[in-house]
Amino acid sequence: MTTTAFITHRDCWLHDMGSMHPECPDRLSAINDRLIAAGLDMYISFYDAPVAEREQITRVHPAEYLESLLGNVPEHGIRHLDPDTAMSPGTMKAALRSAGAGVYATDLVMKGEIENAFCAVRPPGHHAERAKAMGFCFMNNVAIAARHALEAHGLERVAIVDFDVHHGNGTEDIFRDDPRVMMAGIFQHPFYPYSGADNPPAHMCNVPLPAGTRGDAFRQVFTDIVVPALRSHNPQMIFISAGFDAHYEDDMGSLGLLEADYMWATKQIKDVAEDCGHKRIVSILEGGYSLSSLARSVVAHIKTLADL
Repeated sequence: MTTTAFITHRDCWLHDMGSMHPECPDRLSAINDRLIAAGLDMYISFYDAPVAEREQITRVHPAEYLESLLGNVPEHGIRHLDPDTAMSPGTMKAALRSAGAGVYATDLVMKGEIENAFCAVRPPGHHAERAKAMGFCFMNNVAIAARHALEAHGLERVAIVDFDVHHGNGTEDIFRDDPRVMMAGIFQHPFYPYSGADNPPAHMCNVPLPAGTRGDAFRQVFTDIVVPALRSHNPQMIFISAGFDAHYEDDMGSLGLLEADYMWATKQIKDVAEDCGHKRIVSILEGGYSLSSLARSVVAHIKTLADL
């Protein structure tokens, strides 16, 4: 049995914010190409992401917000919701598959069909607040998956680890009053979206890092702060907002991580999951905009998830 699922869908290529936008369909093509070049396709199970159901989305986002997104899809061209975040005719097809991927991954892991999953999806989700699209994000994929684990599978405690270079303000907004969800975020600060450093709730573990931080300091705070926080919460399942824009080669941020750092962090998360009496992990793609470093980092992350 393969331990790791890879979940995506061709609809995730349909969201297109313009030829100059960094959050582009080529991101998924680069990941797929690298996965095959590395020979990983022999060792993981591939699944098509389903469309997320309305009930699954509205556990997180108000129904009126979902309707407004669906109503804003342009028939042609691009419609901006903010300067960074725009819709094309295929945006909601992609967004519904992206949200559905996390839900499906959660179901597969909870049924024991696989130990863990990586969702290669776009648009990303961790900046999407309860009723606000921003930062390239429309619906919060990791939040929808985590809430599904709690409500559909009856879990009492889950954790979300977010190592994207940007703070997951949307995820924090959604779970601010839900102590069942412990969120640990490591991000560059001060930096977009200029949040996460001021008085987070007790179940939010935020670790702001200054520009220029390299892998050694990242590993130190992960060991000293993130891992103990995860262990104290004792989650029954761990979700990862897997952004790879903290990579040294990614111009979107100013941190200096390498593939080895992502492999190391993934191993720490795996160890916590195992020590908590399960191996349940669902990882969902967030940022990462240098195509080469994104693809290499995702493959390193998946290899670690799959014990390869």
